[in-house]
Amino acid sequence: MHSPTPPTSLLQALRRVMRPLVRLMLRKGVTYTYFSDMLKGVFVEVAEQEFRLDAKAPSDSRISLLTSVHRKDVKRLRSQPPDVEDDLPAAISLGAHLVSTWQTSASFCTRPGEPAPLPRLASTGGERSFDALVARVSKDIRARVVLDEWLRLGIVRVDEHDRVHLETAAFIPQKGFDEKAAYFGHNVHDHACAAVHNLTAEGPPYFERSVHYDALSTASIARLRDAVANEGMQALIAFNTLAADLEAQDAQGPDARQRVTIGLYFYSEPNSGTSLSGSASPKTPS
Repeated sequence: MHSPTPPTSLLQALRRVMRPLVRLMLRKGVTYTYFSDMLKGVFVEVAEQEFRLDAKAPSDSRISLLTSVHRKDVKRLRSQPPDVEDDLPAAISLGAHLVSTWQTSASFCTRPGEPAPLPRLASTGGERSFDALVARVSKDIRARVVLDEWLRLGIVRVDEHDRVHLETAAFIPQKGFDEKAAYFGHNVHDHACAAVHNLTAEGPPYFERSVHYDALSTASIARLRDAVANEGMQALIAFNTLAADLEAQDAQGPDARQRVTIGLYFYSEPNSGTSLSGSASPKTPS
């Protein structure tokens, strides 16, 4: 049985997508040998979970046929526990929840999207304190533990009046590679899932659009970067407020729970390709 030849356009797209990932791997000491063995596990995992016939778990032979991974390797890999978790680590999920509450709750912000400086201790600020913020989200962790970690990561600062200021508009650690890597995996995974759905699935596409220009000066790039940082963040804060309101409303209902990621990104580099000046390009099939 001969496998169908993959579309050339897809192979070219995959090669382009892999370049920044390979750049990251080489900078962090992930060799081809290590990555290729890890990739075998991903092929086996996806084939096992998503390419079943009649809801039956596929045999080692079928997975080997689908993936071209040797049957002995398939058997070995299927007997091992998964290496990665699909969810964000608990500490990061807690952090994102805390920042969202700080930005959207009237008790902790001057207005939606503008978190207020909070007295560190409940003995000073009462229900409008950092202690109260942490207690609102979790009763299982002390506010001092959260504060120390957030100071390490550059998420907050404490002023001379012992008030805690949020230093970032989202839970994006300024320090701490492990925390940044967790978000990298989460965000790139979800963006890729939306793009793959739009290439392969029937039904309404996910929203995935971008604009492309290739003849801009350094000063113009800086101006665009600032505009995206400011206006884009305001859009995300508005989505965050709406999602928080909807989640509170949905908590009363019986519907199955779903998660969502809404993202925005900006990238620039010296131009070396074909001119796309003035194009506003949808990245989803029409």
